[in-house]
Amino acid sequence: MVLRRRAWRERVRGWPRRWIAVAAALVVLAGAGTWTGLSAAAASDSGGASAVHRQDRMMPMGSGVRIDTSYFTAGDPSHKRPAVLLTHGFGGSKADVRAEAEKLAAHGYAVMTWSSRGFGRSGGKIGLNDPKHEVADVSRMIDWLAERPEVQLDKPGDPRVGVTGASYGGAVSLLAAGHDKRVDAIAPQITYWNLADALFPDGVFKKLWAGAFFTSGSAQLGTRTSEAGLACGRFEKKLCDMYQRVAVSGKPDDAARGLLEERSPSAVGDRIKVPTFIAQGQTDSLFPLGQADEIARHVKANGAPVEVDWLNGGHDGGDMELDRLQGRVTSWFDRYLKDENVDTGPAFRVTRTGGVDSTDGAATLRGASGDLYPGLRGERRTAVPLKSATETFQNPPGGGPPSISSVPGLGKVSNLSTSLGVGFSLEYPGQFARFDSAPLKKSVRITGSPTVTAHVKSSTGTAVLFAKVYDSGPDGTRQVLPSQLVTPIKVTGADGAGKDVRITLPAIDHEAQKGHKLRLVLSATDLGFASPNEPATYQVSVHDSLSVPTAPDVRTQSDPLPAWVWWLPAGALVLAAGLLLTARRRTSAPAPDPALAGVPLRITDLSKKYAGSTDRYAVRDLSFSVEQGQVLGLLGPNGAGKTTTLRMLMGLIRPDEGEIRVFGHAIRPGSPVLSRVGAFVEGAGFLPHLSGRENLELYWKATGRPAGDAHLDEALEIAGLGDALARAVRTYSQGMRQRLAIAQAMLGLPDLLILDEPTNGLDPPQIREMREVMIRYAREGRTVIVSSHLLAEVEQTCTHLVVMDRGRLVQAGPVADIVGSGDTLLVGIAGEVSDALVEKAAGLAGVESVVRVDDGLLVRLIPEPGLDPDPATGSDPAARLVAELVRLDVPVRSLGPHRRLEDAFLTLIGGASA
Repeated sequence: MVLRRRAWRERVRGWPRRWIAVAAALVVLAGAGTWTGLSAAAASDSGGASAVHRQDRMMPMGSGVRIDTSYFTAGDPSHKRPAVLLTHGFGGSKADVRAEAEKLAAHGYAVMTWSSRGFGRSGGKIGLNDPKHEVADVSRMIDWLAERPEVQLDKPGDPRVGVTGASYGGAVSLLAAGHDKRVDAIAPQITYWNLADALFPDGVFKKLWAGAFFTSGSAQLGTRTSEAGLACGRFEKKLCDMYQRVAVSGKPDDAARGLLEERSPSAVGDRIKVPTFIAQGQTDSLFPLGQADEIARHVKANGAPVEVDWLNGGHDGGDMELDRLQGRVTSWFDRYLKDENVDTGPAFRVTRTGGVDSTDGAATLRGASGDLYPGLRGERRTAVPLKSATETFQNPPGGGPPSISSVPGLGKVSNLSTSLGVGFSLEYPGQFARFDSAPLKKSVRITGSPTVTAHVKSSTGTAVLFAKVYDSGPDGTRQVLPSQLVTPIKVTGADGAGKDVRITLPAIDHEAQKGHKLRLVLSATDLGFASPNEPATYQVSVHDSLSVPTAPDVRTQSDPLPAWVWWLPAGALVLAAGLLLTARRRTSAPAPDPALAGVPLRITDLSKKYAGSTDRYAVRDLSFSVEQGQVLGLLGPNGAGKTTTLRMLMGLIRPDEGEIRVFGHAIRPGSPVLSRVGAFVEGAGFLPHLSGRENLELYWKATGRPAGDAHLDEALEIAGLGDALARAVRTYSQGMRQRLAIAQAMLGLPDLLILDEPTNGLDPPQIREMREVMIRYAREGRTVIVSSHLLAEVEQTCTHLVVMDRGRLVQAGPVADIVGSGDTLLVGIAGEVSDALVEKAAGLAGVESVVRVDDGLLVRLIPEPGLDPDPATGSDPAARLVAELVRLDVPVRSLGPHRRLEDAFLTLIGGASA
């Protein structure tokens, strides 16, 4: 389920403290389904592409166990393709990953999904990825894929295959790579390296998350035929017994650790030698960033390529960035399964929050990346001195009431704690030690795990402490616990003189601002963990500085705003007021011309000279008109002034002289009439991880205009993108990107559409499709202006032309008029054109050359400068040609001018340049 967090803070204020632990436990159990809920939502939104085919089957796995699987393919069944195995998180089923499977299938993979043992419709017991059961199931599915005719093989019985999944499914991908050498690439997400370390960190029982695991699994009862079935549900009995033993004692034993470790990827860490993309959540108290760091270190040590991505969300909630993440996974498999030369992204990427979007309350996210993964130690370490006084505090009898650091499932609160400082945490007086730094002299970006050495003394000889680092505001009252994370530490032999302990704090990515303090807190209790029941007195001191990791080579996509941004608006207001007072008359736009209300564009005496150019105009005395329904080609060599003209037309720059009117309105920057103009100039930028439709919807939303005015479906129909709209833009060909860019320009169905080089980079079929797009758009009475260097396409697409050179108009008019004014004639011949006939015509006086064509003869005449073409006197070359052909008994059927646009263009430009 997706948790509803509205009014959480208001409600919690009124609760008695004795109820906080109970309420938090309920939230934890609900939060166990966070990843599953997000995935299921994505699946329902997708709906699946119609071209993707799915086969469902119950696959036998031996011992009477059958696993519920789905197999997805798309396209030509004879085409060989790599395969991807994709499964779900704990508590879910194959339905949760259907949408992602369909996208991968549409992208050219054979995809198999399944419900793990004990989940969905699959049989068997939950074994927490037992190598003999769940991991062996994966190998049997690989066997099945090897027999499929459409699956690419590396050798008989060895399909080209990748494995991916999140959480429980992410661990399966790692274990499969360690146990089956046929796995070629993996992409584990928000998962664990060592499940014993995750649930029993440093020997401390993570009771709430462990309870969520085992309670949700035990709740899926097949029958209630026995007490054992009721208690264990669909868990293997040995796991059920282990959990009950640890939960009652509150202390994990060696047998419990051993059972979880043998089912963890760490057990086969030296055998995982395939390319591995790791995505881990920053708001994740179940599987924190340290688990991903262990995966990265071991796989890299084995010599395999590794990339690491720290997501904004995690098991505690937040933004899982599903579209972006799926895009990276697809790229990873494209590179290492399809062997395509694609960009898989940076070696390390971390998502950072930059405040909150005022429109919807969502955290604003920015990416930061580096060429190397810095690990949890960072690239550099900064020492932050802490006060060194000894603090004395108590562990209460029964370990309660507990302090609260993280409450699984409250990811939104974790995001807000980072961006706005409104996190939810609670420390009980007398139950913790606090050590503050001096105010920071400059801002510090912490990326990794801070460390510190503390001296611990306990009245019982044993201490369980919970370490965390707060970011405290300048006044010392507001404090933020980054990502709500805490590290448990179990200390033994701390009686007598006490004991020095090196503490590694949670891995985070957080910027502490200049003037803030860093606050180390060591608490005796924590809601998420089991504390000793025996009362104890602890004495703790800190002997050295807090060592803070930084990664200066990991840079955000956009730097923080410089100081001048803050005073610039005030200065702009003053400047604007001055301009209004001193130049009101000059800047005011002329009144609309009603007589031109139906004319899409009229340019009159337009001139523009750029600064630094004293005598050269970019555009000089340019005048022409464009009527409704026309497709106008704007032609000219480089430097002719075409781009400058288009920029003035769109209000991006001002002309020095002259006027541009669109539907009778004079153009100025920001003119309302520009809403009737759509433009595609010098390409368009799209977010590659979003689908085509999502990119267009985001673009239109940014205009601030009503969604109904976009006419999205009509624009898409004209652009003809079809099913590709549901795919990520990163999968598009150049032609599809061009059509998507034109669809973006057509949003709102503008009456005037301006396209600059729309066929750049397209192959001939794509160029033909683009030509049809433009013709369809103008067919309904709208107007299109095309600037292009492909003269043959302009000749076939455009109805009218404007030819420019050196900023001036050379010629304007219908294409037929401009092309037809030349010295090449098409002579239509009735009957067959023989070689002898061609030779006779070529020998006539005044004929330069003759070429046989389908319709007759293409005759090029020798130019006769200064000759008055008067048919009455017989001085017209065309009339003389007809007379001579008739004299030779050539059956002339028709005669007309014929010339390619290229010929006309070169003639015009050459004449203008002379």
